[in-house]
Amino acid sequence: MTRIAIIGGHGKVAMELSGILSKDGAEVTSIIRNPDHRDDVAATGATPLVLDVEKSTTAEIAEALKGHDAVVWSAGAGGGSPERTYAVDRDAAIRSIDAAGDAGVRRYVMVSYLGAGPDHGVPADNSFHAYAEAKAAADAHLRGSGLEWTILGPGALTDGPGNGLLDVNPTDTSDGTGTSRSNVALVAAAVLGLPQTAGRTIEFRDGTLPLAAALGPVS
Repeated sequence: MTRIAIIGGHGKVAMELSGILSKDGAEVTSIIRNPDHRDDVAATGATPLVLDVEKSTTAEIAEALKGHDAVVWSAGAGGGSPERTYAVDRDAAIRSIDAAGDAGVRRYVMVSYLGAGPDHGVPADNSFHAYAEAKAAADAHLRGSGLEWTILGPGALTDGPGNGLLDVNPTDTSDGTGTSRSNVALVAAAVLGLPQTAGRTIEFRDGTLPLAAALGPVS
């Protein structure tokens, strides 16, 4: 993977990821909404591309993705109104998946969350409900897209150090041990170089299993 597009390029995970990939010699395009963030993104070694995916058509996103080897979705509405959550975390994400296919980008890595899915169990009156519903829909669309997808499901995000030590596919998905954003970036970078992780949903949080072992073949 030599040319990687990251959607949501100014987020904390994305900034970490672009730095890792750039240091490894990849050409990284960080797609951002706010032009004021260009310098921050460029400092990681990535090339900033201003495009508001919430307001962009599938064709416009496809044009931005052309020529890349992979795309990583690391964008999000960041809370707020349910309407905007659905607009970004569901609708824009789905358009980006379709756009990747239209642009000929086969590899797609989605940053989701631990416990995502139609059986997420979040009550309708909970403020997290819209996000849970949006991610369930986007993840399902990706699984049915025909792309070489990997869905990452980190636990509650923290700013702790990234040491590459994980607890993978925990049976208990309730709130507990968090997941450092640095570890999320390390996992995302790793799966881009591991074709065997295509077609897998990898849920994880900070733990004790080294990264290489954690991402090895499913037994």
